[in-house]
Amino acid sequence: MRITDIRATTVTVPLEAPLRHANGCHWGRFVRTIVEVETDNGLVGLGEMGGGGESAEAVFRAMKGYLVGHDPARLEEMRFLIANPTASLYNNRTQVLAALEFACLDILGQAWGLPVCDILGGRLRDRVPFAAYCFFRYPNPRTGAGEVRTIDQLVENALSLKQRFGFRSHKLKAGVFHPDYELEAYRALAAALPGDSYRFDPNGVWSTEQAIRFGQAIEDLRNDYFEDPVYGLNGMRRTREMVRIPLATNTVVVNFEQLAANILNTAVDVILLDTTFWGGIRPCVKAAGICETFQIGVAVHSSGELGIQLATMLHLGAVLPNLSFAADAHYHHLTDDIIEGGLMPYEGGAIQVPTGPGLGVKLNRDKLREYNELYKRLGGYPYDQDPGRPGWTPILPNDRWADQHDSRPVPVPF
Repeated sequence: MRITDIRATTVTVPLEAPLRHANGCHWGRFVRTIVEVETDNGLVGLGEMGGGGESAEAVFRAMKGYLVGHDPARLEEMRFLIANPTASLYNNRTQVLAALEFACLDILGQAWGLPVCDILGGRLRDRVPFAAYCFFRYPNPRTGAGEVRTIDQLVENALSLKQRFGFRSHKLKAGVFHPDYELEAYRALAAALPGDSYRFDPNGVWSTEQAIRFGQAIEDLRNDYFEDPVYGLNGMRRTREMVRIPLATNTVVVNFEQLAANILNTAVDVILLDTTFWGGIRPCVKAAGICETFQIGVAVHSSGELGIQLATMLHLGAVLPNLSFAADAHYHHLTDDIIEGGLMPYEGGAIQVPTGPGLGVKLNRDKLREYNELYKRLGGYPYDQDPGRPGWTPILPNDRWADQHDSRPVPVPF
């Protein structure tokens, strides 16, 4: 079996409302690159990568020169072919490798009649639990609905998510407003959901001193963890010395060298494994094994996935014995998907691990065309800009907070 073709298609899929975060905003949609790898026996494997457009599609066209004729089962050879750490110092291809690994595992599962999780050692669970992902949001530009700016709106949205999807853990994406306001909001969220657990993520934009002050102020809550309050291992280490809550990261431990540094001098208690950031599902399994040995917690990180990458997260979650926490997912903010059957359903806060061969999902070609056309019409958007604050940019540590009293409508192409 040999690879004969690689195709990439950019799509943009609408969200319920624009999602605000510490470094900007998702402008009412996710932009993703859908990758198809075809083999000489007619199998097509699916991959997915964040971002898109001509530059992303050109990278995957260039990969044909490396991989046409390559056996998709030789995944380690593929890793060094396209992402050798010394040969590719100036063109980091980690996320490209991840999308291609997804597709090759999908091909192997189809060829062998096995779901990907069985190739990776066999499932330990049939369903993966997820946390609610609570964002501050601008209103939907078409309907005016969906705003989350006030504390009452935040609590109402969290209660609605729990009712709709059954979540028992709730994450607040923060770093948008002044920390004092977000402290009040987080405590209100916890008070409205007694008996559940909570996690807080300001995306690393605080000073260490601010992180310590905030962390100490929430020590009495039932926290899963305190995620990326500051950027950098040393800042996380200083915070950890002063705060009695597990610290988590998806930013400062995203490769094996950083994982080794964290184990030798611990700064982070929980590693949020992202199948894209780490270069595929298999590296995440390897990293989880190291964390198991050193008693470091793991969870599954979300980077704005559609159904293909969600499937990789589910297969990963199925095989990890030390999956200590509910996984993250932006998925419940989407209004649609590009896979057959539409959005995967939540049941009791969990999603069933696909049982079909490979990743267990298939492309809906009509949806792929529809959202490719939508991308061509709307284009991309600057993830690190806030459409409600023209000319704004964050700094580190940040002190340029949004105004929670500002309710002006925000013009977002939709």
